[in-house]
Amino acid sequence: MFEIFNILKVLKHINYEPFILSLKLASTTTFILFVLALPLAWYLSNTKSKCKPIIETLTALPLVLPPSVLGFYILYALSYNSFFGRFLEHSLGIKLVFTFSGLVFASCIYSLPFMVQPLQAGLEGINKAMLEASYISGKSKFVTLFKVALPNMKPAVLIALIVTFAHTIGEFGVVLMVGGNIPSQTKVASVAIYEFVEVMDYKSAHVYSALMLIISFVILLSVYIFNHKQNIKISSFPK
Repeated sequence: MFEIFNILKVLKHINYEPFILSLKLASTTTFILFVLALPLAWYLSNTKSKCKPIIETLTALPLVLPPSVLGFYILYALSYNSFFGRFLEHSLGIKLVFTFSGLVFASCIYSLPFMVQPLQAGLEGINKAMLEASYISGKSKFVTLFKVALPNMKPAVLIALIVTFAHTIGEFGVVLMVGGNIPSQTKVASVAIYEFVEVMDYKSAHVYSALMLIISFVILLSVYIFNHKQNIKISSFPK
């Protein structure tokens, strides 16, 4: 009972800024990745190029690389020590290290496979006859993608968006290395939890972790509910 009272007390004085920042980061990353990953997924689903396995490997690399390794290379690439970092800061006046923009850049790289792979699978599962019919009727690839392909792969699109969003919210290693722990700028919820554990404030860590658990559960539950409804619609469709 005393433990519950302490948790309620922490809830009353909780700082929601890290959660708002996490949601902002996840929303921005998901939007940018959808715009960038859709043409890439479209290309991968249609190409027969010998370079396809290489591109797929590079796209999927963040799945197997330790976040610390990926975070280190992104940090180095964006820092003033690298040619790219110097060019951005010197020529364009853009500084990405320890900024929210840097977090977005790193998150886009880290969450790329979670957007590309579901979209590619959805595009590869579309009946090719529909695409060919669109081409025969004089429609361009752009129109075919948006008018024919996307409407017939709504579950794949939803899964790509939601999983990317959820994955970005849960990021820790990459965002910590690239963004650090700057309040109101780069201190997302996962970093805030780590900070609480470091100072042995376990009550606050419990509350923040519980909120993150609830958010993640709700996001994943929405995916499964949607998929279940889609399966019901398909199975009940007259044959």
